[in-house]
Amino acid sequence: MERATLARPYAEAIAKLAGESASWGLWSEQLNLLAQVAADEQLKMLINNPAIASSKIAEILLAVCGDKFGVEPANLTRLLAENKRLVLLPEIVDLFESLKSEQEGELTAHFTSAFEMSAEQVAALVAKLQVKLGRKITATQSVESDLIGGVVIQVGDEVMDASVRGGLEALAVTLKA
Repeated sequence: MERATLARPYAEAIAKLAGESASWGLWSEQLNLLAQVAADEQLKMLINNPAIASSKIAEILLAVCGDKFGVEPANLTRLLAENKRLVLLPEIVDLFESLKSEQEGELTAHFTSAFEMSAEQVAALVAKLQVKLGRKITATQSVESDLIGGVVIQVGDEVMDASVRGGLEALAVTLKA
């Protein structure tokens, strides 16, 4: 089963709690802190050690996080430890942040291009997407030289492929038909 599929119910439940108490920012901070703590190499070994009780792992994580956690985040930590889902924290954080952005009327767009895009190019694409989608856009980018040229834009589940590789693949499909 895909990790995002396993993480989604947790992220959605946290988003529901955050929405009910209007505490999106606080939950975001606490989830990110927990994910950073759980990503520590020594703590990862602890988390993945089947000889250590899940309750002990949760208490160690909560002790490292200090007094920054309220009752609900502490309960979440215990639940994730008990269900052996602490390894899903990066996915839970990503999904929660997407839900938070959506709630705030903001979308995240990921640009993949063959070469590093300048700040001006990214800003121009963001401006066009904001006009097209009518929402505020936050952008991230990565480089994938396989694209040859052009750009692939992913906003949520929607992918817009304007790359040379994508065009060649479409041409190949057309020629085979």
